[in-house]
Amino acid sequence: MKIWRAGDTAGLGTVVRTFRSAPRLPGASMVVAPDGSVSGSVSGGCVEGAVYQAATEVTQTGTPRLERYGVSDDDAFAVGLTCGGIIDIFVEAVSQKTFPELGVVYEDIDEQRPVAVATVIGHPDARWIGRRLVVRPDAEAGSLGSARADAAVADDARGLLAVGRSEVLEYGPDGQRLGEGMEVFVSSYAPQPRMLVFGAIDFAAALAQQGAFLGYRVTVCDARSVFATRARFPAAEHVVVDWPHRYLAAQAEAGAVDESTVICVLTHDPKFDVPVLEVALRLPRVGYVGAMGSRRTHDDRMARLRAIGLTDAELSRLTSPIGLDLGARTPEETAVSIAADIIARRWGGGGLPLARLAGRIHHEAPEQQVTGGFEATSTSA
Repeated sequence: MKIWRAGDTAGLGTVVRTFRSAPRLPGASMVVAPDGSVSGSVSGGCVEGAVYQAATEVTQTGTPRLERYGVSDDDAFAVGLTCGGIIDIFVEAVSQKTFPELGVVYEDIDEQRPVAVATVIGHPDARWIGRRLVVRPDAEAGSLGSARADAAVADDARGLLAVGRSEVLEYGPDGQRLGEGMEVFVSSYAPQPRMLVFGAIDFAAALAQQGAFLGYRVTVCDARSVFATRARFPAAEHVVVDWPHRYLAAQAEAGAVDESTVICVLTHDPKFDVPVLEVALRLPRVGYVGAMGSRRTHDDRMARLRAIGLTDAELSRLTSPIGLDLGARTPEETAVSIAADIIARRWGGGGLPLARLAGRIHHEAPEQQVTGGFEATSTSA
């Protein structure tokens, strides 16, 4: 943003499409500043040099272009992805002239307001390439080139924004839905997902740090004010003193819990666990619900939850004991175990060593059920 605000021009390379084992997801980007410095990454090192050169050229010519990089079999030193994947990268010059809406888009992202940026990356008419449409849930700004194209892309972009997905959409040259010729990359900037940690214990401090590292907005909640303090949980965005079940119910009522929200109950005390899990497991939309405790604690907890009327379907959404079997002992190791389970369920991973498996390393996100959040895997704690 400093470059844009200063009135200068930066080169930007953005991953817009991937095939097979590409190292970065669509939306990953690399910025080349006027002084030649670099921020970000598009491939973890495989093609950074080539993208750097392309971005430098585009800032000079002002002509955006779509580049494809893939594995090179003949020349080990040629530009290629050693992982065997293929990525499409859109390279463009970004300035106040080419992207006048960038300032307000930055504010939306900073304030956790959902916004999508739709950019034409392919079109029979070169004048369309690089045009943008900024799409919000209730408004849009800019134009791709025609009212018809704007309407079609805005509608589809809102659908992608609602589920936090970024991908290339294809239309006819004027936005015809059944046509071909125009490709539009929609980059979705949905609010950061939340991690709600109940139980202000040492394991919660380690998990809060791990969750923040993974990009979650972490809240630690406990009814005991002597334990729920900012000093004990510096990595958490919020530290709340309240009964867990009451806080969670209020957050759900306010619409602050959705299918991306992760709920981790670490108190392993029935007077806290059972009421908050009753609320969590009956929420219509939540990504992950896990509870800490021994297998004896788990059996007792399940009996108590059944006794207050939770069904088998509702109980099946609970991950308990929480985490993957990593042999974890310390709070920090346990936090890694829990984070690994969350990641595996989000992307459909099996939780096994990659060395024992064949096929693709990177998983596509599994389809999520209407009521369930992250799809369960076959792993167990």
